[in-house]
Amino acid sequence: MTKKRGGSLRHLRRSLAPSFWPILRKEYTWTVKPSPGPHPADRCIPLGIILRDVLKYARTMREARRILGEGKVKVDGRVVRDYKFPVGLMDVLELASGEIFRVVPHPQKFLVLHPISKEEASFKLVRIEGKTMVKGGNIELHFHDGRNHLIRLKDPMNPVEDVYKTYDVVKLAIPNQEILDHIKLEPNVLAIIIDGKNVGRVGKIVDIKQIFKKSRSIVTLESPNGEEFRTILDYVFVIGRDKPLISLPEECM
Repeated sequence: MTKKRGGSLRHLRRSLAPSFWPILRKEYTWTVKPSPGPHPADRCIPLGIILRDVLKYARTMREARRILGEGKVKVDGRVVRDYKFPVGLMDVLELASGEIFRVVPHPQKFLVLHPISKEEASFKLVRIEGKTMVKGGNIELHFHDGRNHLIRLKDPMNPVEDVYKTYDVVKLAIPNQEILDHIKLEPNVLAIIIDGKNVGRVGKIVDIKQIFKKSRSIVTLESPNGEEFRTILDYVFVIGRDKPLISLPEECM
């Protein structure tokens, strides 16, 4: 017996799409399959689905593709015309109508579009997922949204410019990708949970205990009302020091 495939090269079965996609599950068989890009398929929403099913700016995917083809949508300051483009955590979505949104975690819906101001749309927060040494002895940072950023070292034997560590967060100007600020992962900084049962909750980091590998370290946080909760380090995204650098839905605070 041939095993059923979860999708094709071009489409994805609706029954297997991430649960936070606001699509009808039983009326049709197929839905949009995200293009390979900056975010994993289970942690993003294709741009066409955002226009049609989230924002309701299009009745059909054909209309959504026409809107995109006219260059009326920007992601992180750049025009995107691919209706399969994966939009994910901390991305900034700007429409020709003047509306601007940031994709943020939410306690009920996993990821939501949160309205932001023009000023706030000039930057995004990116988490450092890793770093490597490249040709010339310089350091390249790898961010959660697929971006890479080169840190040039004057002296590779004394890398004073390399102050960045995995899971730190960088405030990045968009679209020119200039580093505006760097927030270290350490006690007393603010963080938001991006997955797990506490997704969308915001708290101050109290303690970080390494158990096995670093990504599975247990992080204890304290919510604004004084309640402590725990999660693994891989689910922690730093968003500021004394206060968040970005605006968030009321449900997160």
